[in-house]
Amino acid sequence: MADTATSDKRSSLSPHSAETLTAHGENGGEQPRDGGLADGGEKGKANEPAKPVGFFDQSLRAVRLQVFGLWARTTLILAVFILAVLSMYWAVLFHVETNVSSLTVFVADFDAQVAPFTGVTPLVGPMITQTTEAILSMPEPHLGYITKQASDFQNDPLAVRQAIFDQKAWAAIIIMPNATAMLQQAVQQGNVSYDPIGACQVVYVQARDQETYSSYILPQLEVLQTQITAKFGQTWTSTVLGNTSIPRDTLQRVPQAMNPGIGFSQFNLRPFAPAVITPAVTVGLIYLIILSFFSFAFYIPIHMKFQTEPGHPPLKALHFVIWRWASTILAYFFLSLFYSLISLAFQIPFANPSAPGTEVANNPEPYGKGTFVVYWMINWVGMIALGLACENMAMLVGQPWTAMWLIFWVITNVSTSFYSLELAPKWYYWGYAWPLHNIVEATRSTLFDLHSRIGLNFGILFVWFAVNTALFPVCCWVMKWKHDREEEKKKKKQ
Repeated sequence: MADTATSDKRSSLSPHSAETLTAHGENGGEQPRDGGLADGGEKGKANEPAKPVGFFDQSLRAVRLQVFGLWARTTLILAVFILAVLSMYWAVLFHVETNVSSLTVFVADFDAQVAPFTGVTPLVGPMITQTTEAILSMPEPHLGYITKQASDFQNDPLAVRQAIFDQKAWAAIIIMPNATAMLQQAVQQGNVSYDPIGACQVVYVQARDQETYSSYILPQLEVLQTQITAKFGQTWTSTVLGNTSIPRDTLQRVPQAMNPGIGFSQFNLRPFAPAVITPAVTVGLIYLIILSFFSFAFYIPIHMKFQTEPGHPPLKALHFVIWRWASTILAYFFLSLFYSLISLAFQIPFANPSAPGTEVANNPEPYGKGTFVVYWMINWVGMIALGLACENMAMLVGQPWTAMWLIFWVITNVSTSFYSLELAPKWYYWGYAWPLHNIVEATRSTLFDLHSRIGLNFGILFVWFAVNTALFPVCCWVMKWKHDREEEKKKKKQ
């Protein structure tokens, strides 16, 4: 009966009361639960965060040595990188003074070489050619003067201009066919309309490379002109005054024919203007590299939604690679458009007609109203050539090494694009095949109607496009392999 009463009493208890009763036992003795209070206290203590310790605490000895080793290795890598890569930017200008002679200047002597002036004994032409040839025997730096005869240009001074426009040389000094004849006529007849600067011409194309002209070519040509006019004026004045057959009143009417006697007219076939064009062919293009580089970081989280987003199966690997490639090219299409629109917004001319290479013209465009579209296509294909290389390297090397790649990519492109490779050591001639060099060259020829090699420029850019496209799937596989390996390491640690 007692056992039955006890059983009925247990059945009438709530679940909580029954659990409590079971925990205490029927004899009323208290039993420990979950291993006892002592065991629970040890677990709680183990889960508490470790207290911070000093830098030289003995418990940090192993990690301290590890950190020191990693710090030293990283510093060494960065130091070697600085010496190896940044030196490339300094070195491009290292032998400029020695290589100034590679900037060739034609000295085209037409004086008394073309009818009807062939019967005149030339004075101006021989004196100028002798002066420039004497300069070549002097210590450098000096321009590379090359004496040319009228027959080299089919006796046509305009053919010299065309040669300079076609980038056969950086500049030309043309001694006109009537240089001596007009000077002699002026002093003999007292021709007051005689203008000394009609004797010679200096021809160049500033838009080809405004920095090279302003820094190395034009200053030396100005010195040469001053030297020639001073020397010739002195000699010619003595000759004329020694000729007693010329009346003195005649000479007084034409003092300009006495001294300096001759001068130089300037013909800048393609001036570099307006100034707002400068970013489009120089530093502004650095941002094209940076934009194409950082687009990877912006777009990769979007692409990965196909693979990591819950609620759907992952995309096939081949389809994922095709999507990434196609969406990247399409993104560059729009990004390059808005980059190009900046030049349009700041009123860089894009609709002027073309002009002959022998005439001075301000901002002629070879494609007329279609020039902006061509400019945009140059930036688009250029961004692909620059950007796909960045995409591939970002997948291959990963963080933080992609920052080093960006520095390398910027320096190698800038040093071979914003400075004349004729002045650089020959080792830099690989720069002719680098993307930015061809973007700059194609952009200059488009915005200034220069001698065009745009077919070659686009061809080189498309080669970069094709090579990086072929490497793109391989780099995607490498990135996936590295990601999977990291995931396996995390699982092992758990």
